[in-house]
Amino acid sequence: MLKYVALRLVLLIFIVFGVASITFVLSRVLPSSPAELMLGGRPTVEQVAAARQELGLDLPLVSQYFAYIREIFSGDFGDSLRTGEPVLAEIGKRIGATFELTTLSIIFVLLIGIPLGVLSAVRQNTALDNSTRAIAVVGVAIPSFILAMVLQLVFNGMLGWLPLQGRLDRLISLDNPIETVTGLFLVDSLLTGNWSAFQSALAHITLPVLTLTILLLAMVVRITRNSMVEVLKDDYIRTAFAYGLPKKSIYYRHALKATLIPMLTIVGLTYGNLLGGAVVVEYIFDWPGLGGLLVFSIIENDYPASIGATLFLAAIYLLINLIVDLLYFVVDPRLRSV
Repeated sequence: MLKYVALRLVLLIFIVFGVASITFVLSRVLPSSPAELMLGGRPTVEQVAAARQELGLDLPLVSQYFAYIREIFSGDFGDSLRTGEPVLAEIGKRIGATFELTTLSIIFVLLIGIPLGVLSAVRQNTALDNSTRAIAVVGVAIPSFILAMVLQLVFNGMLGWLPLQGRLDRLISLDNPIETVTGLFLVDSLLTGNWSAFQSALAHITLPVLTLTILLLAMVVRITRNSMVEVLKDDYIRTAFAYGLPKKSIYYRHALKATLIPMLTIVGLTYGNLLGGAVVVEYIFDWPGLGGLLVFSIIENDYPASIGATLFLAAIYLLINLIVDLLYFVVDPRLRSV
């Protein structure tokens, strides 16, 4: 087990190194001038040359690459060309919003998807099963930006029930600002008893969470159903039915337990997909998270911020997969001897 964990950590470092190399190449081939972006307006030739020297862009490409890798692995992503603040500080301001959005989404995906997948497997080829599979196909096929805009049109434009974008009403943020404790608005507003801010934060996060939940619900439902269908054919499940055990106990205690390994894999992949899918969703809903930072940085040619956000998301995705791999040993003790 320790050998496996050590191997995964080494592979994780190599993958991060590869992602960093790819982002370096992409940032250098883009048709933009970071020096002119940093200076703004119409800088002179001398100002551009001085800015290029400050950014290290006057060095040979190989020297730039090694300096870039050294700074990345030392945790220095540089300063944002748009705001002038350190990229890590920008990420720190936005990580709470992304974590709150993706965590709520994965909770709802699991709470709805697993029971729905179990029911679909138990009632195979019924109206419920056919409807569930049809919804799953639609959920996989629909693009995230289309679904987000449709929900905005319905719940804001037609019904007027939910806000269009943002994380908090402007008046609430001015009159009753949330005291930062964890960086999660829903949690912080509850901890400080700021009920008006809690209601506003809950209303603003509803549509983004609903969008991500619908998009990823299909994957969890399909995997749960397919795994349960296979497990229900096993002899020990038939024996449990023959002994007259309660059906709920058979389905949720015995059969579902046997599907934990593929379910853990799906949870890891789903959470990783949430981080990737949230980039588009955050941009559409003007959600102040890492996805919005990444999109705006790319649009504005702010390559230090775009590289920092990309590497941070990649590192989180790899860390989640590592945690899932380690949980395999907890769920199935037989793997510890491998």
